[in-house]
Amino acid sequence: MPETKTDIYGATLTVARIELLEPGKEPGKPGEHLAWIDFQLNPKELTMTKTASWQPEKQKKASSAPPASYQGPEAQKLSVEMFFDDTQGQKGDSVVARVERLFSACAPTKKSRRGKYPSPPWVRFKWGVLEGFVGYIKSVSAKYTLFSLDGTPLRAVCTVALEEIAAEPGKQNPTSGGLQPRRVHTVTEGDTLAAIAYREYGNPGMWREVAEVNGIDDPMRLARGRSVLLPAAGELTESLMRAAVRAEVARVIP
Repeated sequence: MPETKTDIYGATLTVARIELLEPGKEPGKPGEHLAWIDFQLNPKELTMTKTASWQPEKQKKASSAPPASYQGPEAQKLSVEMFFDDTQGQKGDSVVARVERLFSACAPTKKSRRGKYPSPPWVRFKWGVLEGFVGYIKSVSAKYTLFSLDGTPLRAVCTVALEEIAAEPGKQNPTSGGLQPRRVHTVTEGDTLAAIAYREYGNPGMWREVAEVNGIDDPMRLARGRSVLLPAAGELTESLMRAAVRAEVARVIP
């Protein structure tokens, strides 16, 4: 629900806010509402980005740019600044408390920590008619710009980056009923295997399987522009199970 407040001139303002939601068990279906993070001052601007992934076909003898095949849409992104100020001794949370609330949204929720796959809260940006995608907070950077004589931060500017969570599972293969196999993802700045696995399979814990299939030794270092093979979930699991059986047989019967 939107929150409003009255400014010094008596005008009613709709407050921009970020809603925190319990992570859902499947794409597009978040859990219950957890809390709101309100903007102290509404943003003067925000940036929303939507891109598509294309994979060029390598042709050594081509005299011009080679043809490219469409790989699917990339996750939508939103970047916005949040300004916090306590120079007038306003009632409510301190600047530090507001910043810490943003930082805590990057840590797993209490409920998810009790389960098999801990996850930070899902989030949704809301401001008047703008109701953004359901996603997660990818990063928060805080810059403290003013301090009291005892060193207490009185003013801060936070840059918050949100990234979309898949709203639906992968498309079905009409002949087999399974997920369409062998999609290719091109690594972009800030990508992690866990985030890629979550968007593709709804399970960040499958990053190990993705690393195994692609022969990735160091999952913390993904080169931007690298192509990562994303087989269907069923195909991925069966392939790894067969590999595990072969490894066990080789161990028992040298």
